[in-house]
Parts: sequence; C-alpha cells; structure tokens
Amino acid sequence: MRIRAWGTLFALAVAIGTSGCSQTIHTAKDDDSDDLLFGYNKPTVAKKQTVTKQAQYPQHGHNRQVAMQGHSYRPAVGAAVSGMPTLSGQELLLIADHIFKNESGGDPDKLVHWNDGENFASMGLGHFTWYPAGRAARFGNTFPDLLGHLQSNGVQLPAWVQQARYQGAPWRTKAELMRAKQTGQVRELQDLLYQTRLLQAAYIVERTRRAMPKLVNAAPPHSRARVAQNLNAIANTPGGWYVLVDYVNFKGEGLNTSGGYKGQNWGLLQVLEDMQPSQPGQQALHLFADAANRVLERRVRNSPPARNEGRWLAGWSKRINTYRYASV
Repeated sequence: MRIRAWGTLFALAVAIGTSGCSQTIHTAKDDDSDDLLFGYNKPTVAKKQTVTKQAQYPQHGHNRQVAMQGHSYRPAVGAAVSGMPTLSGQELLLIADHIFKNESGGDPDKLVHWNDGENFASMGLGHFTWYPAGRAARFGNTFPDLLGHLQSNGVQLPAWVQQARYQGAPWRTKAELMRAKQTGQVRELQDLLYQTRLLQAAYIVERTRRAMPKLVNAAPPHSRARVAQNLNAIANTPGGWYVLVDYVNFKGEGLNTSGGYKGQNWGLLQVLEDMQPSQPGQQALHLFADAANRVLERRVRNSPPARNEGRWLAGWSKRINTYRYASV
C-alpha cells in the first residue's frame, strides 16, 4: 500500500533556490508554510475528517487496544495541512512496523533499551533518546517530547514515568537499566510503548512534515534548488514517505548547525545535499540510499577514533538498503 504522492512539492522553494538569494519563506505559524510550499495544485480536502481515536488505557493489564488502528490519520496541528496526504491507520501501521523492525528487530523487549557505547537510553518505537539528569544531550533528548505527545492523545502515563519525564531517565548506565527491566514498573512501560506504536509513528510522521520547509530554507543558497528537487523526487515516489520518515527518525533532520563531527552533520538535509539531482521514480530511492551511505561513511571518518563508530556501518547500510525497494 502506498501513500499518496504530493503534487508539485516545493515549487516555490525551488524558485527561491534558483534565484540564489538568501530569502526565507515568511510564515505566521509553522504550519502555514505548507500552504506556501504546497500551494500549487493542492488536493481538495473535505471539511470533515475522520477523528483520531484517542487511546484510553487502564493502568494495568495487557489487553489494550492499539490506538488509531483502522482510523485515518491527519496531523492535527494548528492551521490546515492540506498539502499533507491523509494516512489510513493501515498505512501508518506499515510505517510503524518498518521502523519497529529497523530500530528493535521487531522485539518488544527492546522498546526499553540501552545500546552499547551510548550514554543514554533508547526508548519506544523510534528508539527516542532519553538522557539521565544532568548529562549533556549531544544527540537531543527526544523521549520526553514523545511522552507529551502520548499524553495529549489520552494516554495515561505511569506516575513514575510522568515524574521522570521532567527529571531525566532514572538509570545512569546500561547495567542499571538491564537490572530494572526485571521489575514490574519497566515491564509496564514496555507494554505501553508497544501498544501505542501507532501514536508514536504519527509523532514521527508529524516531525518529518514540520521539518520539510525548514530543510529547504536551511540549505546553503548554492544547494537549495537541489535539496528542494530531491525532496520533491523522494516524496513523490511510491515508498518515499517511509524513506523520509525513517531517516529523520534514524539520524535526524540535520538542522542543528552545532551538531555533527568537525562541523559536518549527517541528517536528512545533508543526504539531500549530497544526493545526485533526481526526478520522482525508483531511481530516486537508489540515489537517496547511495547518498545516505556516503554521508554516514563521512560521519565515521570524522568521528573520534575512541568511539569506534565503524562497527555500526554494516547495520546502518542494511537499514538504508531497505529504502531502495520501499513498499509503503
């Protein structure tokens, strides 16, 4: 099942990039940028949309229903987002399952996890980062925001999770977390994260949608047209939405100018800059995967030798190769 493509995505951004000026798109609200970037041939949207079913969870038990299953999904954030396709619950589930396999191998036990060589916990469907209190969040502290998203959709968090959301992860090391995983508290959190995977996927999709106009605006003037063209090519290729959503969840947007190693980041923006110019179609997915591999190989070359990041390249490449023949 494919996600419906966008028509003439980023036409205005391409024009701005071609002019070579440093103009940015002015918007009153973040969401209004869609109306500018997607302002050409926008599909007609019915006034009444299927309402997302809020999750209602008991505090205990394992027979919870997965939130949003069988319901259509539209990011509901402020202004109308008519440039964004409506995703059915089944389409969202396919994206969720792909990300779940990529991050955790489909193993529910790894929804509460701590990777070797890292100084933070990896939580939930997208292995959102959760740093202990007082530790510098070099790669961003994304799990607390996810918890807020779940709460806003009616999910009742365990009291200890709600408290830790504002204080930091309650484990300082991987060993501490592994011991805690034997407790009922952590098993309860793990179960909640499994049952809310569609809400988590919706959060990841929304994060990607919000990043898109920023990617074009943040690109250097000389590469702005290429970024817009390549983003358009991927978004309008069957399977392209999975590619964009998964990579943002995997390695971020690449918008943090102070991130990366030696002044070079490795997010979606950097992949679109490195990617050969492309038109929509299967070749665009191959070109994106090739560029992603190059960007991550550069990351390893720039990384501190003590981190031994080369050990992750094979796994990263395996994940990226799922982009070449994406079926979502």
